[in-house]
Amino acid sequence: MFRRVLLLALFLLLPLAAARDKFQKAHPVQLTRGGQKWAERTLRSLSLEEKIGQMFMLKAPAQFLNLESPEYLQLRDTVDRYHIGSFLLTVRSENGFVYRNQPYEAAMFTNQLQRESELPLLFAADFERGLAMRFDGTTAFPHAMAFGAAGKPEYAEAFGNIVAQEARAIGVAWNFFPVADVNSNPSNPIINTRAFSEDGAQAGELAAAYIRAARQGGMLTTAKHFPGHGDTATDSHLELARVAGDRRRLEEVELPAFRWSIEAGVDAVMVAHVTVPALDPDPKVVASTSRAVVTGLLKNQLHFNGLVVPDAMEMAAVTRLYPAGNGGDPGRAAVDAVKAGNDMVLLPADLEASYRALLEAVRSGEIPLAQIDASVLKILRAKASVGLDRARLVDIQALARLVARPENLALAQRVAEDAITLVRHNGKVLPLRRQPASVATTKDGNGTRPGATAYGTETGAGESLLVLIMTDDLRSEYGRSLEREIRLRVPRAEILHADSRTAEAMTARVLEAAARASTVLAAVYVTPTSGKKVQVQGAVSNSVSLTDASSALIERLLEQAAPKTVVVALGNPYLAASFPRIENYLCTFSGVPVSELGAVRALFGEIPIRGRLPVTVPNFARRGEGLSLPPTQPAPSAADTSRRQRNHGGIVTHGNTAQFSIPVH
Repeated sequence: MFRRVLLLALFLLLPLAAARDKFQKAHPVQLTRGGQKWAERTLRSLSLEEKIGQMFMLKAPAQFLNLESPEYLQLRDTVDRYHIGSFLLTVRSENGFVYRNQPYEAAMFTNQLQRESELPLLFAADFERGLAMRFDGTTAFPHAMAFGAAGKPEYAEAFGNIVAQEARAIGVAWNFFPVADVNSNPSNPIINTRAFSEDGAQAGELAAAYIRAARQGGMLTTAKHFPGHGDTATDSHLELARVAGDRRRLEEVELPAFRWSIEAGVDAVMVAHVTVPALDPDPKVVASTSRAVVTGLLKNQLHFNGLVVPDAMEMAAVTRLYPAGNGGDPGRAAVDAVKAGNDMVLLPADLEASYRALLEAVRSGEIPLAQIDASVLKILRAKASVGLDRARLVDIQALARLVARPENLALAQRVAEDAITLVRHNGKVLPLRRQPASVATTKDGNGTRPGATAYGTETGAGESLLVLIMTDDLRSEYGRSLEREIRLRVPRAEILHADSRTAEAMTARVLEAAARASTVLAAVYVTPTSGKKVQVQGAVSNSVSLTDASSALIERLLEQAAPKTVVVALGNPYLAASFPRIENYLCTFSGVPVSELGAVRALFGEIPIRGRLPVTVPNFARRGEGLSLPPTQPAPSAADTSRRQRNHGGIVTHGNTAQFSIPVH
């Protein structure tokens, strides 16, 4: 009787146990004995076609799709037909704009696609600044270089832990971060503020801190872009980039951060599409397809045994070497990448051609089957190490507890504020002064009526503030949070917006306003953007420099009003190299809302300024420099920080939010 009662009780409890275990649980990245057995058993059960499919990663749009819609049916058919093993979670982009979605959409999408796949799918993402790069309602961090300016490894650790927590909540177990490049070339159009520093040791220390914390939080990490993309002046999304320098320079400058990352246990290394003559003299072979780089250097000399993946194979640096049509063979790129030693093929320009080419290469003996088995086993082990062999789905109900926790929002704000770096100060401008709410009764120069403010420090008679906000595109969200925060402090400030298309037409108005103002604030947003085409000095290319028209406007403004003007670089810190007239220069290293709020607080003396340059600005300032200023106004409360991030920082919005220029890969 006792045994029957016990069996009945176990029978009744089994469904409850199954219900508790059906969702993923984010444990530290670790391959258990059970996971190892699952990987080996699964490998033995796969056909060659299925093994090849596991090596491909495609894009997956994290948005609502009706299950009967042509888009979803095509996606499902692709998974089935090619046995796809991994997806890069992304969102819709158009003409340089990225339309952010909601984390609930992402979680429901990954769950649905997991249900459709015979084997568990590994979802990856480019969360270089956290999930806020793609999704609203998540914790928004500044660019990596802000962490270098703040100079605290514990911030990188907290960053890794928070991103892991939020990413796993929506079904993403693999982040293509950290960027282990050192930005040693000020003209680099694609790395820039995505790098922690120009110093290999500092970049390595911060990358390692991030890796350890992220893995502890259950997220796979990636060091990119091996063997270093920092010393280039070319965007490999548009054309072939070249990393010059001899082997000694590579060892001293480019490789240290990758060594730090490998020692920290990084799970994957992404190889760049750049030529490196010191490692492979063939000008038609990029690092991602070079056996000397991938196998010789990364695997044999640096002893990296994790996943090796090339950067997106759809990038122009690759497609120009492997053109389609006219006798070209786009599938050959995948074969050469695998022969070089890569374990996966990311975002092929032609999936069908790449899949068939790999199959034929194995069948003909060009690529040994043993190499394919070794790569697929790595992929399966990676899936098992994050628990995908035990549970594929995420708990939708848990998102409200795990994403955008108030303490995480406050931490992101603290990082942004500690990164604020005052590079030059003439002692005449800072701190800016507030205006009382009582003066906010008339329309401003833009025809809008500012709202009242609780601040009550009165500005002196005849004092006025002009704010010029310069962005790549007036339609972007850059500058919106900055404007709101300034309005709260100086309701009657004259705020003008300009971009490359309007800069010339706006010049006269800006100069007239500057002549009337007692203080001028020029907030300049320039961030690294993949595939961006701009005209600088008559040539069209990608650049982190201002366009000719925007540069001319800033130069005219400084000619007229440099002593009373403070220039704030919300992004590219090298901006000042082009404007030696600057007398007051502040860097945030990022243009995201937390950095905008941090800049305003620093400008008005509400927080201490203590950041240090992680890079050298040619002919202007050296790495490690930075002026310190104590606060002169009461600091806002922690509760105010969270409220502002949610209500004014663009973190909580409704519908799809368009954000201009977000780099990927």
